[in-house]
Amino acid sequence: MTSAILKLRHYCAYQERCHSEVKSKCFELGLRGEEIDEAIAALIADNFLNEERFAKAFAGGKFRTKHWGRKKILMELKQRQVSAYCIKKGMEEIDAEDYDKTLYTLAEKKYASLKGEQYLKRKYKTMQYLLQKGYEPEFIQDTVEQIAKGGE
Repeated sequence: MTSAILKLRHYCAYQERCHSEVKSKCFELGLRGEEIDEAIAALIADNFLNEERFAKAFAGGKFRTKHWGRKKILMELKQRQVSAYCIKKGMEEIDAEDYDKTLYTLAEKKYASLKGEQYLKRKYKTMQYLLQKGYEPEFIQDTVEQIAKGGE
């Protein structure tokens, strides 16, 4: 059990992890049932595992480095079985002003890269790209309209 705990500590110290990732790692290390619960409890007690900290790091990181939108980040956190409270805390890491600026910059870049396309196709492809990045349709619509009017 102790070598498994040491491996799990190293695993959690390397980067922030959520409970489901640690649980999967426990299975890999051959832990079962109560052993997993005890290992996770020990990691939480020693502050190696903190789901709120994970959610904040994940949301902030994905937004800053990959420029993901709120919807995509939310879905990823849900897929990792992060609690609703921690997801809410994580989403607070995204500054509204930065979010708007990033959306505008991404839209501008994508729209500019489609210079040869017809007007409607250009708008459509830009919107699809932003939807795939996880931005909200209502924000995308306004932003792309704004850019399209400015670029004509």
